[in-house]
Amino acid sequence: MARVLAVCTSARKGEKKRPVEAIRLKIDHGIAGDAHAGNWHRQVSLLANESVDKMREKGLTLDPGDFAENILTEGVALRTLPVGTRLRVGEALLEITQIGKECHSDCEIKKKVGVCVMPAEGVFAIVKQEGVVRAGDEIEVMA
Repeated sequence: MARVLAVCTSARKGEKKRPVEAIRLKIDHGIAGDAHAGNWHRQVSLLANESVDKMREKGLTLDPGDFAENILTEGVALRTLPVGTRLRVGEALLEITQIGKECHSDCEIKKKVGVCVMPAEGVFAIVKQEGVVRAGDEIEVMA
């Protein structure tokens, strides 16, 4: 079963995202209270824990939110899903709009080990149906 391991937010851009109990997702906005929310194509960021494990194998100790992901997942190969795929995540429905992104001036992780998984394996989505998402919630790939 695919599931949410953690949900993370930050109040300001450039600030580390921290795990929170729950996030509320809003249509045309993203996550209420998150610095990266707004009416654009990258309202919510997702990263698979399996991707984070690749970085842990390089000797890093990493916590949820260290890659600025909003939703840390387990059991779903996010980076293989095509743009347009819809995901039921907790109460919310997300639609993938982008896979990967350009790394902004080399993050701290890339500076430490020479590579970062977020630019290649992070996934971005918009909110299609509002709802609350918590750690432990199931993730269903809709198509």
